[in-house]
Amino acid sequence: METSLRQSSGVRWLDDALLLGIMAVLAGCGLIYEYLLSHYAGRILGALEAAIYTMIGLMIVSMGVGAFAARKIRCAFTGFAVLELAVALCGSLAILVTAAVIGFGHVLPQTIADTFNLPPDLMPDGGMIATFQQLSRYLPYFWGVLLGIMIGMEIPLIARVRQSLSEAHLIHNAGTIYGADYIGAGAGAAIWVLAMLTLDIQLAAALTASFNLLAGFLFMFRFWGQIRHVRLLLAGHIAACAILFTLALYGPSWEQGFNNLLYRDKVVFHQPTRFQQLTFTERLRGNHLKPVNALYINGRLQFSSDDEHIYHSFLVHPVLSASARQSKVLIIGGGDGLALRDVLHWQPDSVTLMDLDEEMVRIFRGQNEAMPVALRQRLTSLNEDALNDPRLELITDDAFNGVDTLLMRGDKFDAIIVDLPDPSHPDLNKLYSDYFYRKLANLLSADGAIGIQSTSPYHARKAFISIGKTLKAAGFMVDQYHHNVPSFGEWGWTMGTLAGQGPRQRLTPLATMAIDEDWLTPGLIRGAFEFPASFYRQSEDIRVNTLGSNQLYLYHREAWGQAQGSNLF
Repeated sequence: METSLRQSSGVRWLDDALLLGIMAVLAGCGLIYEYLLSHYAGRILGALEAAIYTMIGLMIVSMGVGAFAARKIRCAFTGFAVLELAVALCGSLAILVTAAVIGFGHVLPQTIADTFNLPPDLMPDGGMIATFQQLSRYLPYFWGVLLGIMIGMEIPLIARVRQSLSEAHLIHNAGTIYGADYIGAGAGAAIWVLAMLTLDIQLAAALTASFNLLAGFLFMFRFWGQIRHVRLLLAGHIAACAILFTLALYGPSWEQGFNNLLYRDKVVFHQPTRFQQLTFTERLRGNHLKPVNALYINGRLQFSSDDEHIYHSFLVHPVLSASARQSKVLIIGGGDGLALRDVLHWQPDSVTLMDLDEEMVRIFRGQNEAMPVALRQRLTSLNEDALNDPRLELITDDAFNGVDTLLMRGDKFDAIIVDLPDPSHPDLNKLYSDYFYRKLANLLSADGAIGIQSTSPYHARKAFISIGKTLKAAGFMVDQYHHNVPSFGEWGWTMGTLAGQGPRQRLTPLATMAIDEDWLTPGLIRGAFEFPASFYRQSEDIRVNTLGSNQLYLYHREAWGQAQGSNLF
């Protein structure tokens, strides 16, 4: 009898270990699904970064709803087996189905127009089609709610299974399961950061779903006798294995094909990095003209080879023209090497470039072997191979902390150029703060100048003015200027100096450019400082972006909130 009791106790211990292990794995999968859907909304659709927090919040609430709904399931054993099959299928298909629906909605007007030979002014892009396009962009949230409900049902069902296997009430049942859940979620977060950030998003979804399926297989084999319709469920799991294998093998190319429908031009290369999704497009022009290549980061246009010279000329040359010397220059951002290319035209002794994304720099250095050779050659030709120049010191670091390294070294720069993405995320907001600009002031020579890309003064007037006021609050004399860049529309920059004359005063006497420049002229520079008479009225109500306030991020979100992702269309 004692032997029988020991054996019974041993079986219960093994069953318990299996259930807690399954719970930990599923917790990790659940967290990864949250990240995957948030990742897709933020990177691929070009949605506001606030969508990430919305997704996580929706899934957490849905998990609570799922926990209540689990009480309606009569057989916990059967319910759990069915649940894992459903989670695996939904989790693996969510991204692909969303991409297909959004892509279909985007090409539908053109397809109808082509089918019925409609002229461009009769393109059917309103009414029900416009509604369908708008609603389709909310699909990631639908999947988030659905998966959240199902994930929320897992803990109550596991708790009921554990209780049914025990002859006595489990005093610490909930605490033990939640402990496994929290540990599994932590492991899932680590796996996401360390391994999945650079994977194709559809491949990551299929791999995650495979663990749900594995949990279902283990559960069925152990509790075969307690599960209703177990053979039918086994067949379903086997069929799901075939689906997951197909999605892992072909899903990434299918999903990318659907995503490519969102771009005006042909997508010729895409690369996920730890920090962003890089997408390169190409438009052929014929007549022996070079193709037009464009870079999109997280669905937002960063440059077009057709007119990037306008943007970079206004970013670089006025700043260096206003600086007393151009021997030592610092560039913050600019991992594509295009601002660096223009700086090198001034023949500096050295240039320090600080960018966070090492993979992006590798691409524009021509070191990514997966990129098509022709595209690789065009990109290095576009930046004139600047990133391989021996005068360059490259620092891969987050600029907010990375400039501290330069301060500790005692560096001083004749000019500083800040070429960062717009403050569309709270993490970027700090790089536009008064505190960060004070750091840069300590790196700038007294007779030098700083230039900052400052978003669109037309579309985001408050954000543009706030950047100028923030730089002034950091101790600079400030002037702002603007010009039209066809790919972006009206765009703006901010320039500051620390002593002597302000930026505009320094540039007013400029009669000729100090370098051979095909686009920019002294007259264009002077005209760029002119704004409409009413532009700065009521600017006293616009706030300085102090560190931690997120003020600039809020201004930017307010201005661009209705237009996020518009660069894709």
